[in-house]
Amino acid sequence: MTLVLEKKEIDDLPITIDPEIVSGAPVFSGTRVPIDALINNLEDGLTLDEFLDNFPTVAREQALQVLEFSKSTLLRLTANEFNRAI
Repeated sequence: MTLVLEKKEIDDLPITIDPEIVSGAPVFSGTRVPIDALINNLEDGLTLDEFLDNFPTVAREQALQVLEFSKSTLLRLTANEFNRAI
């Protein structure tokens, strides 16, 4: 199954990938905080507020935008899979 993401969807994300910043790991724009730090912290049971307290350079809006993108992408993937199964 192929999921196509529009360039604008990617460009609008508050994510920077630069080999000079954290060895090229995707980070929240304007920070050195890797995107996976958000996911890992939530997986470990921290709340969004606790994550933001631990990483004050990340804005709430940035975190919410990444989470919303992840949610919508997963929903699109599962919808596509469901439709293929019918």
